[in-house]
Amino acid sequence: MINILNYFSSLAIPLTIIVIIFYGLKEKKKTFDVFLVGAKEGIEIVLKMLPTLIGIFLAIGLLRSSGIIDFIVNLLTPITNFIKVPSEIMPLALLRPISGSASMAVAVDIMNNYGVDTLIGAISSVIMGSTETTFYTIAIYTSCVGIKKTRGILLPALVADIAGILISVVICRILS
Repeated sequence: MINILNYFSSLAIPLTIIVIIFYGLKEKKKTFDVFLVGAKEGIEIVLKMLPTLIGIFLAIGLLRSSGIIDFIVNLLTPITNFIKVPSEIMPLALLRPISGSASMAVAVDIMNNYGVDTLIGAISSVIMGSTETTFYTIAIYTSCVGIKKTRGILLPALVADIAGILISVVICRILS
């Protein structure tokens, strides 16, 4: 069964390209010219997003290397202990809204240290699946379309992240 899935997954991209080419021929479109226009637009979007991405990556690097995350976790530990949120997941909870790659690294570290079948491992997995890289998403989408005022977006998005984290803890505690 796995071999069949591997075979189909290996064919997915070539088949998609073939379908696109045949669709373009059927519709009498110049498929390669349309592809070039899309590639040009994609490069323009990347160039518009580049300053935002550089700023986000710089901020993430500073947060991780400066020890601010550990300091914040230590400050929040009495609160998290009171509401029964494991303090071990707090670095993930703090980084998840900022960066997908940084939060993935923290989640992998949690899995390596505590195991995937533990409560902390389960909570980390559910957090990764039920929350978003809020700052990154807002920065990318708003910079692409030129929106400057993001205050109305940020608060509800962060509340949703906090809700996702707390509900992840509650559900994992109920199911464990």
